[in-house]
Amino acid sequence: MESGVKLLLLLLISFSVSIYIFFALRSSSSFASQHYGRTPLISISRSLTGLFPKEALPTKSGYLSINPSASSSAIFYAFYEALKPTSSSLSQTPLLVWLQGGPGCSSMYGNFLELGPWRVNFHNNDADSFILQRNPGSWNRKFGVIFLDNPIGTGFSIAATPQEIPRDELSVAKHLFIAITAFMELNPSFKSRPVYIAGESYAGKYVPAIGYYILKKNAGQLSEHRRSINFAGIAIGNGLTDPVTQVGTHALNAYFSGLINQRQKGQLEKIQSEAIRFAKMELWGEATNARYAIMDSLQSMTGLATMYDYTKKAPYKIGLVTDFLQNKKVKRALGVKESVGFTKCSDAVKAALHEDVMKSVKEMVEYLLVRKSKVLLYQGQFDLWDGVVSTEAWVETLRWEEIGKFMSAERKVWKNMNTGELAGYVQKWRNLSNVVFFGAGHLVPADQPLNSQAMIEDWVSDQGLFGDLNLWG
Repeated sequence: MESGVKLLLLLLISFSVSIYIFFALRSSSSFASQHYGRTPLISISRSLTGLFPKEALPTKSGYLSINPSASSSAIFYAFYEALKPTSSSLSQTPLLVWLQGGPGCSSMYGNFLELGPWRVNFHNNDADSFILQRNPGSWNRKFGVIFLDNPIGTGFSIAATPQEIPRDELSVAKHLFIAITAFMELNPSFKSRPVYIAGESYAGKYVPAIGYYILKKNAGQLSEHRRSINFAGIAIGNGLTDPVTQVGTHALNAYFSGLINQRQKGQLEKIQSEAIRFAKMELWGEATNARYAIMDSLQSMTGLATMYDYTKKAPYKIGLVTDFLQNKKVKRALGVKESVGFTKCSDAVKAALHEDVMKSVKEMVEYLLVRKSKVLLYQGQFDLWDGVVSTEAWVETLRWEEIGKFMSAERKVWKNMNTGELAGYVQKWRNLSNVVFFGAGHLVPADQPLNSQAMIEDWVSDQGLFGDLNLWG
């Protein structure tokens, strides 16, 4: 009799748990459908399975050594092959290299928060588990995408010693060149594929630097690392590229956005002048400190949840991605070395590049333009760090014979082809294009995934607003 009662109790408990799980999953599915559409969801529980599902794994991932004979320093990469290649032959399908900013922030944020094939989100508000949700706006729909944790010491990348972390953009570019060429050697078909370098924020310096370095190398003007890359162009999102010019725009931008008054505008302009003065004196550390003081003051004056998008009520979900990437089983699935920890942005890298912050790479962009490389600039309209006004200020100072025609070129209204809704504005002349995203902040692909996907696909393929030569000269 006693054993029968125990059996009955066990059956009742099992039934109750099953009912609870059914309704929990139903609730989670309803939440996901309501907020994200009916895209596939994969749960990863830290306390239960903790496994990275096969369908969300990179095509390849691991480490690219910087100097294998002398150091253990290496750049971590995650590569996702094109889902629907633009060419019948993968050897002709473009490759996009993605670099995050910071300095010192991991490109895994670009991967799992912005433009990778899968995004991280909470599992129905359960802090003990994550959801990987397929990203309908992923940039690897038509192209292969390589995420690099750059410079060494960033994200999952390894810096054998702090002294090996680059302290200027040319050193950053040398490491990137070694890493990209090492990646090309993983598969013979990679070497013939057109390569585009893209990135956002502080990568507004990395991206032109590696593009410049590749062109110089391909022209035989640099003696090291004699392996060429089929370089095609660069794309910079909300980039810090010419800081001395850009730093002078913050007060004006905030004032005309209605975020500060005239008195506060004057206070910010004083700090801006100080930053510019230090930069012109080549007191780079002091100039960097002054720039940070501007942004700290602006944050204090406005009280915004985030200056990366002044319309948001809460910051981007960066902490969620950080928790995900610190999970041991996720790290193992990605091919990360067990000894490597993960922090959102590396203090060591930020310190190493402290005196680089206010230095310009505008001349490298000019070099690319003169040599007919494609250059795409894009910004979310709500960004207070490196937004629309900041970009236009330095672009108009470019020493490029076509800049006058670019500045006078028509700025066309861009609408989503499927919905007819306003997507933004596009201005183009020859090999220079600039796109402003409506309804986006600093992290454009996170805010406007489908529109950012349409932009990168049309720009690479010279289609849509980027392909009409009669309109664009």
